Amino acid sequence: MITKEVKTQVISENATHEGDTGSPEVQIAILSQRIRELTEHLKQHPNDDHSRLGMYKMVGKRRRLLDYLAKKDIERYRAIIAKLNIRK
Repeated sequence: MITKEVKTQVISENATHEGDTGSPEVQIAILSQRIRELTEHLKQHPNDDHSRLGMYKMVGKRRRLLDYLAKKDIERYRAIIAKLNIRK
């Protein structure tokens, strides 16, 4: 589970302007952090299928947000891919 401090830090690092919490970049960064933490959890608990399903849903949501950003503004898409080290 992502802590409030980590989430606040991720938001501040990826915000496009002051008070930004809902831009695609911020949402993608938060989802990426949650996916990383769930991946580590699943390495220790390989039979936790409920968490695995939740992670797959998060990956799909992140993919849809990335597709939207690529269609809307390709430069912002490339910047967030490079910054978060997400492979496409």
